[in-house]
Amino acid sequence: MVGGLSLQPGILSSFVGDGLIRSCRPLHSLFCYDPGCKHVSMQLSRTFSSITNMLFNRRSLDEFPNRKHKRLQPGKLSPRRLVPEHIKKPPYVNSRQAPGIASGPEVHNKEGIERMRASGKLAAQVLEFAGTLLKPGITTDEIDEAVHQMIIDNGAYPSPLGYGGFPKSVCTSVNECICHGIPDSRPLEDGDIINIDVTVYLNGYHGDTSATFFCGEVDKEAKKLVQVTKECLDKAISICAPGVELKKIGRTIHDHADKHRYGVVRQFVGHGVGRVFHADPVVLHFRNNDGGRMRLNQTFTIEPMLTIGSINPIMWDDNWTVVTEDGSLSAQFEHTILITEEGAEILTQC
Repeated sequence: MVGGLSLQPGILSSFVGDGLIRSCRPLHSLFCYDPGCKHVSMQLSRTFSSITNMLFNRRSLDEFPNRKHKRLQPGKLSPRRLVPEHIKKPPYVNSRQAPGIASGPEVHNKEGIERMRASGKLAAQVLEFAGTLLKPGITTDEIDEAVHQMIIDNGAYPSPLGYGGFPKSVCTSVNECICHGIPDSRPLEDGDIINIDVTVYLNGYHGDTSATFFCGEVDKEAKKLVQVTKECLDKAISICAPGVELKKIGRTIHDHADKHRYGVVRQFVGHGVGRVFHADPVVLHFRNNDGGRMRLNQTFTIEPMLTIGSINPIMWDDNWTVVTEDGSLSAQFEHTILITEEGAEILTQC
């Protein structure tokens, strides 16, 4: 990689909250964090930063003068929702455990695979249900309430709730929100796009998935961004199999995004998932030279985030919500997959 920048393994998981992460490299050696403007940015040389902006921040909002939505603003949060005592909770709940990526891959025996299939299927069903709720006027808090209830009704725990202090049971990322949007009192508007990120903890295993949905009548540019982002995920999954280099995922996604002049967000990544929420491997969604190969019976997520404009993320004061620097739209799709002898099995589909 240009400039000798090494991104592994201290890259941010797609769910790292306030930026604390367990890693063999300190976070500050990889990222600059400006508390004043909430920028989350890689430490790059001036020359490399200029090249990155030229190559990957492909479009400006001047190309889309008819964008009608105002930039997102934080809404009001409702109280934390309760989970019945009989439901098994992940170890991080009610602890001060910082978000991070656990060392070692998630490789399963037959029993573990079946439990992963069960948690993945439930996550997919919850996500599908959440998508049916979308209409102008519904608040993201109401979506969270419905998702929370469905998860606990099925004897599972909503994994985001209490993870590193995250206050809700699902992530709802609207329009320019790249990831980790906190459900609140903001009503959805006609023409919005929204990523809903669902993770459930069932019988000791996490199933993690997300999709970007349309609310009402969405313009052509937004529809194309969402379509291409989904295609990036599908193409990446199609190349997965035992022994395949993990870096091929990033190249596959980046190549397809480039064809459509979309940016690929770099600071947030896929991850191993199973008995723990976030584990090895770190799955980069952009071209890279990282080592590592896929293993039989391994589970991990692939979750590309594409933007129409800038790929530079800004974090809100809540230390979770991440939005594009220029207010341009962002879309994301995610699946949990199992590496099998035949290739990859998508665990998070109905």
